[in-house]
Order: sequence, then C-alpha cells, then structure tokens
Amino acid sequence: MVLAIILLIVTLLSVVSVVRQLKIKNLMALGFSALSAVTFGFFSVMTLIQEIGALYS
Repeated sequence: MVLAIILLIVTLLSVVSVVRQLKIKNLMALGFSALSAVTFGFFSVMTLIQEIGALYS
C-alpha cells in the first residue's frame, strides 16, 4: 500500500510538471512529463487494484 501512495505522489508531481511545461511551451519536457505521468499513474492504479483485491481474497 505504501508503494501505491508513493506512486500516486509521483504521478501528482508529474501532472504539475505537465501543466508547468504547457505554460512555458517546452515541448521536450512536456513529452517526458506526460509520459511519466501516464506511466506512474498506470502503475499506481494497478498497484491499488491489486492491493484492494488481495484484501478481499
């Protein structure tokens, strides 16, 4: 569960970075930020689903 929380924090920071990079129009950093937000977001959601599923098994 701790891993999922850490991944969610990293996802939120990546989303903040996406917004910042949109404001200053830095396309390369925007791409890396968006890719990291999607990747960490996916892993955090899947980790939460797996942890919640393990509680009910």
